[in-house]
Amino acid sequence: MNRRAFVSGALLLLILPLPGEAQQAKLWRIGWLSGTSRDAATIVFEAFQDELRGLGYIEGRHYAIEPRYASGRTERLPSLATELAALPVDVIVAPGTPTALAAMQATRNIPVVMVTVADPVGAGLVRSFARPDGNVTGTALALDELSHKWLEFLRTMRPRLSRVAVIQNSTNRSMSAMLEPLQASARGLGIILTVHDVTRRDALTEAFKAIATERAEAVVVLPDAYLQDERGRIMEQLARVSLPSLFATRGDVVTGGLISYGPNFVESHRRAANYVDKILKGVKPADLPVERSTKFELVINLKTAKALGLTIPPSLLLRADQVID
Repeated sequence: MNRRAFVSGALLLLILPLPGEAQQAKLWRIGWLSGTSRDAATIVFEAFQDELRGLGYIEGRHYAIEPRYASGRTERLPSLATELAALPVDVIVAPGTPTALAAMQATRNIPVVMVTVADPVGAGLVRSFARPDGNVTGTALALDELSHKWLEFLRTMRPRLSRVAVIQNSTNRSMSAMLEPLQASARGLGIILTVHDVTRRDALTEAFKAIATERAEAVVVLPDAYLQDERGRIMEQLARVSLPSLFATRGDVVTGGLISYGPNFVESHRRAANYVDKILKGVKPADLPVERSTKFELVINLKTAKALGLTIPPSLLLRADQVID
């Protein structure tokens, strides 16, 4: 082989794609529709991307993410979803019921991967868990198990617990799906629930005034994007009334809540990446059964317990996945 032929061959090798890259004829565009702010979604967003890397996807080479954040303003979700559909993207990842509904209403053609939706069948997102029968699939919550455990944990700390206040955002359609099993669990345990609707900033102060007046002994804050973005003010109000609190997400306990029990949202978003992988490889959402979240985590903040004058029973500490000192 002469020198010219050798150089030509070497250049050809540099130009030609590596094995396996020939099939990657396009840069996939993944829509990320979040009801929270960018900061609030950082941990799960990074988990999603980390799982994609583990599946062999390199950002900028195999895919690009188009993120849209509603920052707690649920009314913005339809327009943000429409933006993503108009780009268009190849798939939309939508954590939570309001985002998944907005995505589905924006497009019936682009696949939508929902994450930890409370009641996807009741919300009209899928026909059934086994056969979604549309462009939406993903993961869902086991609400009956969650709600009973929430009250069980609170009663473990306060054996005579009889009145619990619940904070919800009624503009989130998944609230009723969470509230109904919680009320059923409360009736079974002989606990009175009072529900406080917080859909605007001034309603939060009003809610906690009512909570103090009604002599509630604990507070449950239902998971919601708007309430998550109001986390700082909720923690201030909880400190003012000196009541134990229970949340569904670990982040709320890290920032001052007493206890959280809920799905491992990091793991749920990793599962979402696996759904995206299958869809980009040609599997239709209608052929991907919805998975129930089965991995739950219990997190306890001992610093908050001390500030409230509470002693966490050793039996509860032994069950915790994480204890924050």
